[in-house]
Amino acid sequence: QVQLQESDPGLVKPSQTLSLTCTVSGDSITTISRYWNWIRQPPGKGLEWMGGSTGSGSTYYSPSLKSRPSISRDTSKNQFTLHLSSGTPEATAVYYCARDPLGPLASWGQGTQVTVSS
Repeated sequence: QVQLQESDPGLVKPSQTLSLTCTVSGDSITTISRYWNWIRQPPGKGLEWMGGSTGSGSTYYSPSLKSRPSISRDTSKNQFTLHLSSGTPEATAVYYCARDPLGPLASWGQGTQVTVSS
């Protein structure tokens, strides 16, 4: 059974770069058919897809984001990481990592709260 666990950065200052790591167990992030994603939910708003990484390492990002993120991965640790500037109000949110979030093998992490405050 696959499990995804987000790291917990807690309180982040506006000038910092936010890095969130998703640790995957029970599946490999290099499986070609898989798509590993980051999704967030700001307070009082809906879910927002931010971007994802395929099993081959290709990355895709939402064009609607004001601050473009980047996604890296460490295949030796079976982890993928979201990097994002914390300087926008939307950065305060609950962040989720998810495998194939719209497909039959969808699996989500429990989410981690990120609060941006000086």
